[in-house]
Amino acid sequence: MTPDRPVYTDPNATVAWSGNLQPNIKTDVSLKTFFGRSSGESLQMEFVGDGFVVIQPYEEVYGAPQ
Repeated sequence: MTPDRPVYTDPNATVAWSGNLQPNIKTDVSLKTFFGRSSGESLQMEFVGDGFVVIQPYEEVYGAPQ
């Protein structure tokens, strides 16, 4: 990644990032969020700068036996 192109990740999928990046938490809470019509995550991590971010796919399964 580069300073002019920030990267946004799901906090549950974010594994690690390079030490020179500073994560910021971004929220998008609206009525659409409460009714399930949002097009994205309501809570995201934003990374700006030179470096890398490691992510792992994550899906929460509701009602699955544990």
